[in-house]
Amino acid sequence: MDTKGISAVVSGAASGLGAATARKLVESGARVFILDRDEEKGKAFAKELGPLAEFLSVDVTDEDQVSQAMETAASSGPLRVAVSCAGIGIGKRVIDKRGEPHDYASFDRVLKVNLFGTFNIMRYAASQIARTEPLEHQERGVIVNTASIAAFDGQIGQLAYSASKGAIVGMTLPAARDLSAAGVRVVTIAPGIMDTPLLGSLPDEIRAALSAGVPFPHRLGTPSDYASLVLEIVRNGYLNGEVIRLDGALRMAPK
Repeated sequence: MDTKGISAVVSGAASGLGAATARKLVESGARVFILDRDEEKGKAFAKELGPLAEFLSVDVTDEDQVSQAMETAASSGPLRVAVSCAGIGIGKRVIDKRGEPHDYASFDRVLKVNLFGTFNIMRYAASQIARTEPLEHQERGVIVNTASIAAFDGQIGQLAYSASKGAIVGMTLPAARDLSAAGVRVVTIAPGIMDTPLLGSLPDEIRAALSAGVPFPHRLGTPSDYASLVLEIVRNGYLNGEVIRLDGALRMAPK
């Protein structure tokens, strides 16, 4: 799919993986809508990217906000790409050292943002993409979701996070099959340890240890690595219903 002149939405796009993806899509000629809760960062980033970028204040757990964002994006040109990068995580075990159970509220919050937020972006984007004119081979667009290698190699304390990302993996194939009649592809990326702002706050020795644990290349993944894969997924019309690990062959230990 040629990205020039199309509309694209990216959630969690004010920083990290989402920001790199938004930048890459703008550079490829797409009009990109930056969806995020952080208005200050989002507006500044949109201004930096120039006239092809627009910020929309969106909480991915809010159905009305997501629906309106998709309508806005579709009104400026054919909406053909939606990328979900918004996500959160916590570190809690099933029971803590005192034997107290994992609280419901934080587990619920992680699933609402990571899983239901992705679901909201996917369903409302699909509804708009399905209304566009078909391109070559009857394709109308693509939805890219973000899971994690924690979906497969969940570590101690990642119960809620792994559950949310595992569910995103589980949605991939049925969603692709559901949307095949509409000409909409669905692909999920499962990143490994990525050099995002969160990891940037860690001491150098910890970052070095994390990098050394990656079989090859011996480094952390970068937002640019992720964004480049998104662009390849958009352009390669035969990628569909697949989960792609972007992790340098890393398999996580229990802790």
